[in-house]
Amino acid sequence: MEEEELQKAVLTYLRKKGFTKTELALQEEQQNRLPSHSDLPLSRLENSPGRYKNGYSKLRSWAHCSLDLYKHELLRVLYPVYIHCFMDLVAEGHMQDAREFFQNFREDHELMHLRDLQKLEGILSPSHLEEMELARSLRQNKVRIKICEYSYDLLLQYLQKTQSFSILGIVNERINFEVSPGQPISISDDAEVVALVGSSHDLAKHINQKEVRWGLLEDSVEERLEKGNSDSEKAEDENKEIEPEENKAITMIFFKTLKRSAGGGKQTAPSKKSKKDKLVAATGKNVRSETSTVAVAPRVKPELTLPVMPMEVEKMIINDLRNRVQLSSMALPSVCFYTFINSHNGLNCSAISQDGSFVVGGFSDSSLKVWDMSKIGQSATLGEDQSTFNEHLVGTEEGKSSCTVFHGHSGPIYSATFSPLGDFLLSSSSDSTIRLWSPKLNANLVCYKGHNYPVWDVQFSPFGHYFASSSHDRTARIWSMDRIQPLRIMAGHLSDVDCVQWHANCNYIATGSSDKTVRLWDVQTGECARIFIGHRSTILSLAMSPDGRFMASGDEDGAIMIWDLSSSRCISPLMGHNSCVWSLAFSREGSLLASGSADCTLKLWDVTSSVKGQKIEESKTSTTNRLRLLRALPTKSTPVYTLQFSRRNLLLAAGALSKC
Repeated sequence: MEEEELQKAVLTYLRKKGFTKTELALQEEQQNRLPSHSDLPLSRLENSPGRYKNGYSKLRSWAHCSLDLYKHELLRVLYPVYIHCFMDLVAEGHMQDAREFFQNFREDHELMHLRDLQKLEGILSPSHLEEMELARSLRQNKVRIKICEYSYDLLLQYLQKTQSFSILGIVNERINFEVSPGQPISISDDAEVVALVGSSHDLAKHINQKEVRWGLLEDSVEERLEKGNSDSEKAEDENKEIEPEENKAITMIFFKTLKRSAGGGKQTAPSKKSKKDKLVAATGKNVRSETSTVAVAPRVKPELTLPVMPMEVEKMIINDLRNRVQLSSMALPSVCFYTFINSHNGLNCSAISQDGSFVVGGFSDSSLKVWDMSKIGQSATLGEDQSTFNEHLVGTEEGKSSCTVFHGHSGPIYSATFSPLGDFLLSSSSDSTIRLWSPKLNANLVCYKGHNYPVWDVQFSPFGHYFASSSHDRTARIWSMDRIQPLRIMAGHLSDVDCVQWHANCNYIATGSSDKTVRLWDVQTGECARIFIGHRSTILSLAMSPDGRFMASGDEDGAIMIWDLSSSRCISPLMGHNSCVWSLAFSREGSLLASGSADCTLKLWDVTSSVKGQKIEESKTSTTNRLRLLRALPTKSTPVYTLQFSRRNLLLAAGALSKC
């Protein structure tokens, strides 16, 4: 029986029996009774600003008190709920309550999301939600969270039991759960289980199913050299087979003599020599196994019309390949570090030519300076006044300086890069233009206009002629030197495209963005071929392995991830730096990865062991296999701006002297 019917029945009974005073007292009590929390209008409950704080604090307490096996998964839900509670309070105009809520629970998320919180802290009015790019992206797109089936059921049961409509609405509208059967995802995989992917997460799954031809180009210089080496080895084997009988006899006599002397028991020299020979043989096998990753890579045809390589250039490259130092975990590279002094925090970027003979720096005063390393010693012998005077006489016989200053941009220069042969130089600026320079002619050749906002990065293709750029306008573009308009425009990122990198076969480019994703684009079609999700902050650097199968990405928080292009999975996330990772580079045979950071360190990682471990772990639940740190090389007080390996595997690096 309902409560109202029961009350009517009681009043009727009292009236029938003549209990007038009791009837009046009961009616007065019903009129004076305060309405309960459940009797309040739903509109009043929904408009109360305190509902967000109560709902979030209860969810937070419940998640922290859950079983340890599922706690780390349930805690992932707190951050998106927290930021959307704050933004909903701001949108409703409850600014004071929004500030209190933001400050009360901020400490829970500072460890993993400090940079996002620093940006969101600047929201002071509802209009800021539309003006701030991060807030707009968060409100327009969903957050993807990987969670196991049992944890998902626990969360649903809690939300249904508490009937917290504000929290339930945020979970339904703002979070996209990817539920997986089985045990919870390990804590070490947290880096890739929470990401802002927008409403196109299903599209990302569809995109990642496309085939990526990650091999090297057919008939490349490396392939021809490899064939030449194999042919020479075969010729040597044939010569050994047709060895004269006399030499065979001499060899047999020599081995018999050696065997008799070894049987004497006191001949220690031959035993030492044999151990040394075994060591050399072992290292030789290691070298072959490491270099075979490039040799066995599949061959693909180029989708772009590549320039013809001159014969003298090809001979120079072959000579460098023959004299290349084979690197491994036991044989680390030599490092040549160029330090900019007295830059007064004006240096924004730097680049080094392939052979290390030229170094360029892009400055905030819109100037581009190129140093010729062969003339550094000559300028040092001049006096200060004479050296300064000679900087303005570049190109004349009387006053040759080691530094050439280029002027042309009308804003700070954010990126610079040399062509593979070092005969051209590209720079990009906040004036939304890209300029092509000739170090030989000391002149600006072309000004490329196409972007609408600052251009953050520009990179030449591995074969020259083509280059790619990335900009604040959320696009990446592909250009050729002989055309002033872009050939392709890659659009799809939700925020700035901060860095760009070419694939080894020139058929793809990779882009890193402030939306915390990395994308791989097909150069021929301009379509997205891969979306890599896992970073928690802006991606600042990218690098491709020499065989084209793997890609490394570094972000603003110091995290580095190694991705498999064929499966679009992260095989090796690692946390080795304390600040922004500004540069990444694979060694020429792909066995090592070098990373440079704003924390004034250069680190070397063992890629070979990680890739081998990944093959073993593919059949297991966890796919994470962290790279082994081989060496950390700290500078005195110089953040590492750029890194690259020369063709002979010399590691070249540059940075500006400052206080770390």
